[in-house]
Amino acid sequence: MNLTLIGTILIVEDSPSELELMSYYLTESGYNVIPATGAKEALEKALLQQPDVIVTDVVMPGISGFELCRYLKKNPLTQKVPIVICSSKNQEIDRLWAMKQGADAYLTKPYTREQLLRAIKSVAN
Repeated sequence: MNLTLIGTILIVEDSPSELELMSYYLTESGYNVIPATGAKEALEKALLQQPDVIVTDVVMPGISGFELCRYLKKNPLTQKVPIVICSSKNQEIDRLWAMKQGADAYLTKPYTREQLLRAIKSVAN
């Protein structure tokens, strides 16, 4: 494990078990984790705490992960923060749509700890 990659990751996930699993994987790997259970909370935390990477689900109540991605990429304060979409939607069209919204990587559920870390490292500056 290369400890120079340690950073802060904002996780946006409305499923408590998914949020806990992802948080566990990342904190065990040396990352600081900021949890958010919805897009509105994530927008506030992204602006206040300026994470190094954002990992977001797509299907959430209210604002979807795709919409969140668009908002973050339009805001000058968050537009450079890499976004990893993590979704159970595994069709090529979903992946393409995510990239069109500004996502930097796309990870499908279920994922392994290694796949999650690889996706984050691939977008981290």
